[in-house]
Amino acid sequence: MVDATVSDLLDQVFVGQERATQDEIYRRAAAEELPPAVLSHIAALPEGEYAQDEVEEALNTIPRPGEDEETE
Repeated sequence: MVDATVSDLLDQVFVGQERATQDEIYRRAAAEELPPAVLSHIAALPEGEYAQDEVEEALNTIPRPGEDEETE
């Protein structure tokens, strides 16, 4: 799930525009000094333009370190 810090960043990125590139989102996240783990998740997005909901959905599909896929 996208945390509040990332959600706030995306709200700022998408003010006045419907789409933003992966590169623009990454640059803004780096400028805000978000944690390296967040930056790596954003960097893992495929190049291209995204609507805010598309970015949130894509970030939600990237496994986070320490998350268990299935416990047996």
